[in-house]
Amino acid sequence: MSESSFQDDVLGELGDDKLTEIAGLLGTDTAGAKETVAETVGAMTGDLQQKAAADDADGAEVRQAFAEVAEPPLEGVAAFGGLGGLGGLLSGGMMAGVLAKVSKPVANAVSKKTGIPAATISRVIEMLIPVVLAVLAKRASGKAPGAGAAGSGAPGSGAPGSGAAGAAPGTPGAAPGTSPAPGGGLGDLLGQILGGGKK
Repeated sequence: MSESSFQDDVLGELGDDKLTEIAGLLGTDTAGAKETVAETVGAMTGDLQQKAAADDADGAEVRQAFAEVAEPPLEGVAAFGGLGGLGGLLSGGMMAGVLAKVSKPVANAVSKKTGIPAATISRVIEMLIPVVLAVLAKRASGKAPGAGAAGSGAPGSGAPGSGAAGAAPGTPGAAPGTSPAPGGGLGDLLGQILGGGKK
């Protein structure tokens, strides 16, 4: 069931009105806008997965942002200040910042692939960030109870003898302790949220 693709979920959350607005921005019809949105969202999620797998500060930030998204109560576009605008970015927390950071490289990559100017793709990404945040939150909260428990327990869980004894649960010092755990916890959550398909 994970193949209700992330792109399809974003398109569904986006709705016809915003898709028409994006089509106007791109100078195309809604079918062309759907293709561009799917391409852009695919590039964003691919970049997020790649960064999350990295064992560096960017990887830790992305993993922490996914852990934050997995925490309730965020849900729906309304939780992120509606579609588009600064309100969406301000209320999206850490993940909004992570998405904003990947937006320029994603815009450049999509521009190269589609021939659409990077500045135009950047404007589309600005419109998509609140929608992507909403879909991430819905996927995180709509998964099996085990997925939410694994994501929320990981940062402070520090199993006995794990060396995380000095960091209180939920503190920034506890988050790096989750980085070396490949294939579990946040890695599984990230795969479930984004669909887990490798490209």
